Amino acid sequence: MRLTVLGGCGAWPTASQACSGYLVEHDGFTVLIDPGYAVLPRLLAVTGDAAKLDAVLVSHGHPDHCADLNPLLRARALRDDDDPAPRLPVYAPPDALSAVLALDRQGMLDGALALHDFAPGDRFAVGPFDVRTWLLPHWLPNAGLRLTAQGETLAYTGDTGPAPELVDLARDADTFLAEASYQRQVPGDSARYLSSARQAGQTAARAGARRLALTHLLPGTDAEAAAEAASENYPGEIRSEEHTSELQSHH
Repeated sequence: MRLTVLGGCGAWPTASQACSGYLVEHDGFTVLIDPGYAVLPRLLAVTGDAAKLDAVLVSHGHPDHCADLNPLLRARALRDDDDPAPRLPVYAPPDALSAVLALDRQGMLDGALALHDFAPGDRFAVGPFDVRTWLLPHWLPNAGLRLTAQGETLAYTGDTGPAPELVDLARDADTFLAEASYQRQVPGDSARYLSSARQAGQTAARAGARRLALTHLLPGTDAEAAAEAASENYPGEIRSEEHTSELQSHH
């Protein structure tokens, strides 16, 4: 299983960073998790073609996690009629994509999209991946996602506050991709709905995750300081995922 981080910037993109966007590849099948702001250009830089994507998974409906679904679908719907792209399977919590899909006139993107709702807590298959989901605390319904294929596992939090379910999500994962909007302390008005790098390290340690990848760092956050905060509780490999990068899982 290969994970390519297209962007890991929280809330809004910067001149050099896209928001949440993660390519997961296994056995020739490619899934995009969370097409947030500015992810499509990074996707095209990696794949060369918007049609070279087999499915999309969306954790929740905040635009820094799903806004670039609109240009992604446009790139598939409006391409040359001699080289049409098949409908793209998109899996998301109910109504998470209503605002994004309403950006274009009704019916314009119908030929590019096959929308599949799932309730956080559901389990289903996407290509070679077994996908398990958890409802995690956020301002909008947010699904933690655990993808497993041939014994390799990626666990992803989406955006979440503290929750006991996070340990089950991340248990023995090869890579735990964890939201870390703040380094050590989440402000009081957000403490129920967002996490820190320090908390991510605590969860990774309790879950026995093999690697911790911090993501959703807010613009201006010191990535090295975030990794240091996570290392206070987690002794394993830590990455701070802001820019395009690749992680390969091996047993």
